[in-house]
Amino acid sequence: MMNAFNFDTKAFDTKQVESMFFAPARAYANLAVDYSEKLAHAQLEATKAYTDTGLAQLRTLMNVKDAEGLRSYMEGQQKVAKDLAERMKGDAEKVVSLQQDFVQQSQKLTEENVKQAQATATKAAQ
Repeated sequence: MMNAFNFDTKAFDTKQVESMFFAPARAYANLAVDYSEKLAHAQLEATKAYTDTGLAQLRTLMNVKDAEGLRSYMEGQQKVAKDLAERMKGDAEKVVSLQQDFVQQSQKLTEENVKQAQATATKAAQ
């Protein structure tokens, strides 16, 4: 008789241990690594876009030579602020989408693993 505190490893062969423990752990690790990679790329893209915008604005400001140039620069700032706000919104939506996808895939993986573990445990108990 097996219980949670007295786990008999001899009742399971290598294939069963692989399917119950190692395969699910690898699948989840792959999912987590993929998510981390996508998130890191999204953050890097956003950081580059924000940095490029900031540097472009500094270069534009450095080229201001008179009142008209300053007025033009200040008017352009409104468009830049609007564009950045839209970019930030899009970046936030991308991160939320990545998180939702990760949660859905994790739940699916967990459900599949529970079914597999139940089937394997049932076989081992027979």
